[in-house]
Amino acid sequence: MSATRFDRRSFLRTTASALGASAALTSGRRMARAAETRPNILFIICDQMNLDAMSYLGNANVRTPNLDRLAQRGVTFMESHSTSPVCSPARSSLFTGRMPVETGVVHNDLPIRQGMPNLGQWLGDRAGYETVYCGKWHIPQGYAFAGMAGFRALPTGAGQGALDDAWVARTCEAYLRNRGAKPEPFLLVASFMQPHDICYWMLAPDTLVPSELPFPALKDELPPLPPNHKSFPDGPPQVGTGYPSFDTDLRWRYYLYCYYRMVEMLDGDVGRLLDALEQTGLAESTLVVFTADHGEGAGRHSNVQKWHPYDESMKVPMICSGVTSLNFNLRHAASHVGAADAGRRLKFKDVTPRIDRTHLVSGLDVMSTLCDYAGIEPPPNARGLSLRPLLEGKPTEWRDHLVCDWKAEGKIVRTPQYKLVTYANEPKVQLFDMQQDPWEMTNLAGDPAMASIIEEHRKLLTEWNARMEPAPPQG
Repeated sequence: MSATRFDRRSFLRTTASALGASAALTSGRRMARAAETRPNILFIICDQMNLDAMSYLGNANVRTPNLDRLAQRGVTFMESHSTSPVCSPARSSLFTGRMPVETGVVHNDLPIRQGMPNLGQWLGDRAGYETVYCGKWHIPQGYAFAGMAGFRALPTGAGQGALDDAWVARTCEAYLRNRGAKPEPFLLVASFMQPHDICYWMLAPDTLVPSELPFPALKDELPPLPPNHKSFPDGPPQVGTGYPSFDTDLRWRYYLYCYYRMVEMLDGDVGRLLDALEQTGLAESTLVVFTADHGEGAGRHSNVQKWHPYDESMKVPMICSGVTSLNFNLRHAASHVGAADAGRRLKFKDVTPRIDRTHLVSGLDVMSTLCDYAGIEPPPNARGLSLRPLLEGKPTEWRDHLVCDWKAEGKIVRTPQYKLVTYANEPKVQLFDMQQDPWEMTNLAGDPAMASIIEEHRKLLTEWNARMEPAPPQG
């Protein structure tokens, strides 16, 4: 751990002690002090969104003006990984900072193990945050209900993004616009379904993605197929999906077109929340974190949906925006303006989005990051790192590898250059050079020259597994 990071943590512990002493005089004064020094937090989660499905990253097939607006004010991490390409396991990590094998949520619809605090419980109890949740929960219930530990649940529908996400957006907007002046900061979780509705296309693929294009006028607007569409690297047999694929390129391209329209639905709902923050004056005191639980096959390796160890399932958006990262962006922009612009006030439009292409980031990092901003330590044995130094442009030590799960017994070891894919006792593995082969088209595992690289990654995995505290098996 770097000296910079240690000094900041020590400072925060000292501050927390001072606030505790103040509480002996009056709890109201303590909460007022906390509200002044700790940001509000808006944590936005979506479901099944690809890392690159945003227009500001150069994707010409989708329009995301609101996500672009969010990115303008913060940092986008391009090496952002889900802990598991399945809804419930990934979400359990986002809310605990622990791996699915530790939370006990190794597949969908399982609860987090008893005694392991979630984000709402930890920030509410330890930092005095008002913790509110709206939308999809899925550990174990599908949607948030009044009995969910650690959060006050706001009312919403359940089941389909095209119907329910607007409800989630408007409910969260109402909370922001009507919260009024309160001494404590808030943690508001807005959990959207889109673009998860693309899963329903597989329930009736012949109907929803017919052989004949239902809207012929769209033919020239359909996205192109990805370069790895017909790439099928050898590897563990569990890599296969079992889902039907489409028999023509036109059907695949229409599927992708529909997927991007669902992303645009999500973007509109995110915009409603950003407008509410700006129009209520909350934007400058609110940290916004946007991510997804996992990605979508999107025709890459001819895959649909999730579960795959490839990056289309494993890599997810991670945008952190506001508060200190925003201030850093504005300062950075100010240092590059000409003399003629020196006297004018910089606006967000003057700032180029900061894109971090090097640091390996995990869904585990959400808990540690939000605790850092809240001025408290993360829960014991939390596996993540705080993104705060990266957001503020400060030097810090960082991980040189990360581990992800897939299909419960599969493991992925990712280093800056390589990615090793293993599954339980299966002898076949995959090794990809992610710098030379970012589309994961060539499995290098059969090359004798790569044997030492595979062994090094296996050693990292063994060391990682030794640190885990597996939960007792559940249903």
